[in-house]
Amino acid sequence: MAVKLMLHPRNQHREGYDFERLFLKSPELEAFITRNPRGQMTINFQDVGAVRLLNRALLMTHYEIDFWDIPAAYLCPPIPGRVDYIHYLADLLAVSNDQEIPHGSDIKVLDIGTGASLVYPLTGQHEYGWDFTGVDIDPVSIKSARQICERNRLNIKLKRQSKAEDIFESVVGPDDSFHLTLCNPPFHASLARAEEGTRRKWRNLGKGQSAELNFGGQNAELWCPGGEIGFIARMIEQSMNFADQCLWFTCLVSKKDNLKPLSRLLKKAKVAEFQVVEMAQGQKTSRFIAWTFYPEGQRSL
Repeated sequence: MAVKLMLHPRNQHREGYDFERLFLKSPELEAFITRNPRGQMTINFQDVGAVRLLNRALLMTHYEIDFWDIPAAYLCPPIPGRVDYIHYLADLLAVSNDQEIPHGSDIKVLDIGTGASLVYPLTGQHEYGWDFTGVDIDPVSIKSARQICERNRLNIKLKRQSKAEDIFESVVGPDDSFHLTLCNPPFHASLARAEEGTRRKWRNLGKGQSAELNFGGQNAELWCPGGEIGFIARMIEQSMNFADQCLWFTCLVSKKDNLKPLSRLLKKAKVAEFQVVEMAQGQKTSRFIAWTFYPEGQRSL
Protein backbone atom coordinates (compact mmCIF):
# COMPACT_ATOMS: atom_id res chain seq x y z
CA MET A 1 0.00 0.00 0.00
CA ALA A 2 1.29 3.45 -0.91
CA VAL A 3 1.79 5.79 2.02
CA LYS A 4 -0.56 8.78 1.89
CA LEU A 5 2.08 11.33 2.84
CA MET A 6 -0.42 14.16 2.89
CA LEU A 7 -2.32 12.80 5.89
CA HIS A 8 -1.20 13.77 9.38
CA PRO A 9 1.80 11.72 10.62
CA ARG A 10 -0.28 10.22 13.46
CA ASN A 11 -3.22 9.35 11.22
CA GLN A 12 -3.80 5.58 11.24
CA HIS A 13 -4.94 5.73 7.59
CA ARG A 14 -1.74 7.11 6.06
CA GLU A 15 -1.08 3.80 4.32
CA GLY A 16 -4.57 3.58 2.84
CA TYR A 17 -7.20 0.97 3.66
CA ASP A 18 -6.03 -2.49 4.74
CA PHE A 19 -9.08 -4.28 3.36
CA GLU A 20 -7.92 -7.73 4.45
CA ARG A 21 -7.81 -6.48 8.04
CA LEU A 22 -11.15 -4.69 7.65
CA PHE A 23 -12.81 -7.91 6.40
CA LEU A 24 -11.93 -9.60 9.70
CA LYS A 25 -14.13 -7.15 11.59
CA SER A 26 -16.71 -6.59 8.86
CA PRO A 27 -16.97 -9.56 6.43
CA GLU A 28 -19.98 -8.03 4.65
CA LEU A 29 -17.73 -5.25 3.29
CA GLU A 30 -16.05 -7.72 0.93
CA ALA A 31 -19.16 -7.89 -1.27
CA PHE A 32 -18.71 -4.18 -2.13
CA ILE A 33 -15.06 -4.41 -3.18
CA THR A 34 -14.02 -3.46 -6.71
CA ARG A 35 -10.59 -3.03 -8.33
CA ASN A 36 -9.13 0.25 -9.50
CA PRO A 37 -7.12 0.52 -12.77
CA ARG A 38 -3.97 -0.45 -10.83
CA GLY A 39 -5.61 -3.61 -9.59
CA GLN A 40 -5.88 -2.40 -5.99
CA MET A 41 -8.95 -3.08 -3.87
CA THR A 42 -11.35 -0.17 -3.39
CA ILE A 43 -15.08 0.55 -3.17
CA ASN A 44 -17.48 2.59 -5.25
CA PHE A 45 -17.59 5.85 -3.31
CA GLN A 46 -20.79 6.82 -5.12
CA ASP A 47 -22.50 3.94 -3.32
CA VAL A 48 -23.76 5.28 0.02
CA GLY A 49 -24.20 1.74 1.35
CA ALA A 50 -20.60 0.85 0.55
CA VAL A 51 -19.30 4.03 2.22
CA ARG A 52 -21.38 3.26 5.32
CA LEU A 53 -19.96 -0.26 5.58
CA LEU A 54 -16.43 1.04 5.08
CA ASN A 55 -16.89 3.57 7.89
CA ARG A 56 -18.27 0.90 10.19
CA ALA A 57 -15.32 -1.38 9.45
CA LEU A 58 -12.81 1.43 10.02
CA LEU A 59 -14.36 2.40 13.36
CA MET A 60 -14.49 -1.21 14.51
CA THR A 61 -10.94 -2.01 13.38
CA HIS A 62 -9.05 1.15 14.33
CA TYR A 63 -11.13 2.81 17.07
CA GLU A 64 -12.50 -0.13 19.10
CA ILE A 65 -16.14 0.66 18.30
CA ASP A 66 -18.34 -2.43 18.56
CA PHE A 67 -21.55 -0.86 17.21
CA TRP A 68 -21.97 1.91 14.67
CA ASP A 69 -24.94 2.74 12.47
CA ILE A 70 -26.74 5.86 11.28
CA PRO A 71 -30.25 6.51 9.91
CA ALA A 72 -30.76 6.22 6.17
CA ALA A 73 -29.76 9.32 4.16
CA TYR A 74 -27.79 10.90 7.03
CA LEU A 75 -24.27 12.22 6.50
CA CYS A 76 -21.66 9.45 6.40
CA PRO A 77 -18.36 11.33 6.58
CA PRO A 78 -15.02 9.86 5.42
CA ILE A 79 -13.05 8.77 8.50
CA PRO A 80 -9.44 9.58 7.41
CA GLY A 81 -10.15 13.25 6.74
CA ARG A 82 -12.22 13.72 9.86
CA VAL A 83 -9.61 12.21 12.18
CA ASP A 84 -6.95 14.42 10.55
CA TYR A 85 -8.76 17.42 12.04
CA ILE A 86 -8.51 15.79 15.48
CA HIS A 87 -4.76 15.23 15.14
CA TYR A 88 -4.09 18.81 14.06
CA LEU A 89 -6.15 20.04 17.02
CA ALA A 90 -3.92 17.97 19.29
CA ASP A 91 -0.91 19.75 17.79
CA LEU A 92 -2.59 23.10 18.42
CA LEU A 93 -3.04 22.27 22.11
CA ALA A 94 0.53 20.97 22.38
CA VAL A 95 1.84 24.50 21.78
CA SER A 96 0.30 25.48 25.14
CA ASN A 97 1.51 22.29 26.83
CA ASP A 98 5.31 22.46 26.50
CA GLN A 99 5.03 20.81 23.07
CA GLU A 100 3.51 17.67 24.62
CA ILE A 101 0.39 16.22 23.00
CA PRO A 102 -2.27 16.33 25.75
CA HIS A 103 -4.11 13.11 26.59
CA GLY A 104 -6.86 12.30 29.04
CA SER A 105 -10.32 13.38 30.13
CA ASP A 106 -9.08 16.67 31.59
CA ILE A 107 -9.17 18.02 28.02
CA LYS A 108 -12.71 19.21 27.31
CA VAL A 109 -13.93 19.41 23.70
CA LEU A 110 -17.20 20.75 22.30
CA ASP A 111 -18.30 19.31 18.94
CA ILE A 112 -20.74 21.67 17.21
CA GLY A 113 -23.01 19.70 14.86
CA THR A 114 -21.82 16.30 16.02
CA GLY A 115 -24.22 14.56 13.63
CA ALA A 116 -25.80 11.12 13.65
CA SER A 117 -22.37 9.55 13.04
CA LEU A 118 -20.67 11.04 16.15
CA VAL A 119 -17.42 10.66 14.23
CA TYR A 120 -15.30 13.30 15.99
CA PRO A 121 -16.00 12.17 19.58
CA LEU A 122 -15.55 8.49 18.63
CA THR A 123 -12.17 8.99 17.01
CA GLY A 124 -10.95 11.75 19.32
CA GLN A 125 -11.80 9.87 22.49
CA HIS A 126 -10.00 6.77 21.24
CA GLU A 127 -6.88 8.59 20.03
CA TYR A 128 -6.44 10.98 22.95
CA GLY A 129 -8.93 10.11 25.69
CA TRP A 130 -10.47 13.60 25.60
CA ASP A 131 -13.82 14.40 27.20
CA PHE A 132 -16.33 15.27 24.45
CA THR A 133 -19.66 17.06 24.43
CA GLY A 134 -21.61 16.72 21.19
CA VAL A 135 -24.25 19.27 20.17
CA ASP A 136 -26.75 19.07 17.32
CA ILE A 137 -29.95 20.81 16.27
CA ASP A 138 -31.48 17.68 14.74
CA PRO A 139 -33.31 15.35 17.18
CA VAL A 140 -32.77 12.30 14.97
CA SER A 141 -29.02 12.92 14.99
CA ILE A 142 -29.01 13.20 18.78
CA LYS A 143 -31.02 9.98 19.07
CA SER A 144 -28.59 8.16 16.76
CA ALA A 145 -25.54 9.53 18.58
CA ARG A 146 -27.03 8.51 21.93
CA GLN A 147 -27.63 4.98 20.67
CA ILE A 148 -23.99 4.72 19.53
CA CYS A 149 -22.83 5.89 22.97
CA GLU A 150 -25.08 3.48 24.84
CA ARG A 151 -24.25 0.46 22.67
CA ASN A 152 -20.51 1.11 23.08
CA ARG A 153 -20.73 2.16 26.75
CA LEU A 154 -19.10 5.51 26.00
CA ASN A 155 -19.21 8.54 28.24
CA ILE A 156 -19.94 11.29 25.71
CA LYS A 157 -22.30 14.09 26.71
CA LEU A 158 -24.95 15.02 24.14
CA LYS A 159 -27.04 18.18 23.99
CA ARG A 160 -29.81 19.32 21.66
CA GLN A 161 -29.59 22.86 20.35
CA SER A 162 -33.18 24.05 20.05
CA LYS A 163 -32.57 27.39 18.28
CA ALA A 164 -31.20 27.35 14.73
CA GLU A 165 -29.70 30.81 15.07
CA ASP A 166 -27.74 29.95 18.23
CA ILE A 167 -24.44 28.09 18.29
CA PHE A 168 -23.16 28.29 21.87
CA GLU A 169 -26.09 29.82 23.73
CA SER A 170 -28.11 27.33 25.85
CA VAL A 171 -25.66 24.45 25.25
CA VAL A 172 -22.69 26.07 27.01
CA GLY A 173 -23.64 26.61 30.63
CA PRO A 174 -22.21 29.38 32.85
CA ASP A 175 -19.93 26.87 34.61
CA ASP A 176 -18.77 25.07 31.46
CA SER A 177 -15.27 25.47 30.07
CA PHE A 178 -13.61 23.90 27.06
CA HIS A 179 -10.12 23.66 25.66
CA LEU A 180 -11.46 23.29 22.12
CA THR A 181 -14.54 23.68 20.03
CA LEU A 182 -14.63 21.99 16.62
CA CYS A 183 -17.14 22.09 13.81
CA ASN A 184 -17.77 20.77 10.31
CA PRO A 185 -20.22 23.48 9.20
CA PRO A 186 -22.93 23.27 6.53
CA PHE A 187 -21.10 24.18 3.33
CA HIS A 188 -23.96 25.28 1.07
CA ALA A 189 -26.53 28.07 1.11
CA SER A 190 -29.35 25.85 -0.22
CA LEU A 191 -30.19 22.22 -0.98
CA ALA A 192 -30.03 22.96 -4.72
CA ARG A 193 -26.46 24.20 -4.34
CA ALA A 194 -25.54 21.11 -2.30
CA GLU A 195 -26.84 18.84 -5.05
CA GLU A 196 -25.07 20.80 -7.78
CA GLY A 197 -21.84 20.70 -5.75
CA THR A 198 -22.00 16.91 -5.68
CA ARG A 199 -22.70 16.67 -9.41
CA ARG A 200 -19.79 19.00 -10.15
CA LYS A 201 -17.48 16.93 -7.91
CA TRP A 202 -18.25 13.69 -9.75
CA ARG A 203 -17.87 15.35 -13.16
CA ASN A 204 -14.46 16.69 -12.16
CA LEU A 205 -13.41 13.22 -11.04
CA GLY A 206 -14.59 11.75 -14.34
CA LYS A 207 -17.27 9.66 -12.62
CA GLY A 208 -20.24 10.98 -14.58
CA GLN A 209 -23.49 11.87 -12.85
CA SER A 210 -24.53 10.70 -9.40
CA ALA A 211 -28.20 10.51 -8.52
CA GLU A 212 -27.59 11.22 -4.82
CA LEU A 213 -25.21 12.94 -2.49
CA ASN A 214 -22.27 10.58 -2.20
CA PHE A 215 -21.99 10.74 1.58
CA GLY A 216 -25.67 11.36 2.21
CA GLY A 217 -26.77 14.16 4.45
CA GLN A 218 -29.82 15.97 5.77
CA ASN A 219 -30.62 19.66 5.35
CA ALA A 220 -29.00 20.88 8.57
CA GLU A 221 -25.87 18.87 7.79
CA LEU A 222 -25.41 20.23 4.28
CA TRP A 223 -26.78 23.73 4.05
CA CYS A 224 -28.02 26.73 6.01
CA PRO A 225 -28.99 30.33 5.17
CA GLY A 226 -25.81 32.17 4.22
CA GLY A 227 -23.93 28.94 3.60
CA GLU A 228 -20.56 28.22 5.14
CA ILE A 229 -19.44 31.82 5.51
CA GLY A 230 -22.75 32.86 7.07
CA PHE A 231 -22.55 30.06 9.63
CA ILE A 232 -18.92 30.72 10.59
CA ALA A 233 -19.57 34.46 10.76
CA ARG A 234 -22.30 33.78 13.35
CA MET A 235 -19.93 31.48 15.20
CA ILE A 236 -17.24 34.16 15.40
CA GLU A 237 -19.71 36.81 16.57
CA GLN A 238 -21.28 34.55 19.20
CA SER A 239 -17.91 33.27 20.43
CA MET A 240 -17.25 36.74 21.84
CA ASN A 241 -19.89 36.05 24.51
CA PHE A 242 -18.02 32.90 25.58
CA ALA A 243 -14.48 34.24 25.20
CA ASP A 244 -13.36 33.19 28.66
CA GLN A 245 -14.98 29.73 28.50
CA CYS A 246 -12.97 28.27 25.64
CA LEU A 247 -9.25 28.30 24.90
CA TRP A 248 -9.50 27.71 21.12
CA PHE A 249 -12.56 28.03 18.92
CA THR A 250 -12.07 26.19 15.62
CA CYS A 251 -14.06 25.43 12.47
CA LEU A 252 -13.42 23.75 9.13
CA VAL A 253 -13.45 26.04 6.08
CA SER A 254 -14.01 24.25 2.78
CA LYS A 255 -13.86 27.30 0.50
CA LYS A 256 -10.50 29.04 0.42
CA ASP A 257 -12.11 32.25 -0.83
CA ASN A 258 -13.91 32.53 2.51
CA LEU A 259 -10.67 32.98 4.46
CA LYS A 260 -10.20 36.69 3.71
CA PRO A 261 -13.66 37.85 4.86
CA LEU A 262 -13.47 35.54 7.89
CA SER A 263 -10.06 36.99 8.77
CA ARG A 264 -11.57 40.47 8.70
CA LEU A 265 -14.35 39.35 11.02
CA LEU A 266 -11.84 37.84 13.46
CA LYS A 267 -9.86 41.08 13.55
CA LYS A 268 -13.07 43.00 14.15
CA ALA A 269 -13.85 40.63 17.04
CA LYS A 270 -10.49 41.60 18.58
CA VAL A 271 -9.30 38.04 19.08
CA ALA A 272 -5.87 37.63 20.67
CA GLU A 273 -4.71 35.34 17.84
CA PHE A 274 -6.08 33.38 14.92
CA GLN A 275 -4.54 30.74 12.68
CA VAL A 276 -5.35 28.97 9.44
CA VAL A 277 -4.22 25.34 9.58
CA GLU A 278 -3.91 23.62 6.21
CA MET A 279 -4.69 19.91 5.86
CA ALA A 280 -4.02 18.19 2.51
CA GLN A 281 -5.70 14.82 2.01
CA GLY A 282 -5.02 13.16 -1.33
CA GLN A 283 -6.65 15.21 -4.09
CA LYS A 284 -8.49 17.37 -1.58
CA THR A 285 -7.09 20.31 0.37
CA SER A 286 -8.90 21.21 3.56
CA ARG A 287 -8.26 23.66 6.35
CA PHE A 288 -9.59 24.98 9.61
CA ILE A 289 -9.44 28.32 11.30
CA ALA A 290 -8.68 28.64 15.00
CA TRP A 291 -9.04 31.71 17.19
CA THR A 292 -8.57 32.53 20.84
CA PHE A 293 -9.32 35.47 23.07
CA TYR A 294 -6.64 34.41 25.57
CA PRO A 295 -3.29 36.26 25.46
CA GLU A 296 -0.37 33.94 24.76
CA GLY A 297 0.86 34.00 28.36
CA GLN A 298 -2.49 32.71 29.67
CA ARG A 299 -2.92 29.61 27.48
CA SER A 300 -1.25 26.89 29.54
CA LEU A 301 -3.39 23.77 29.88
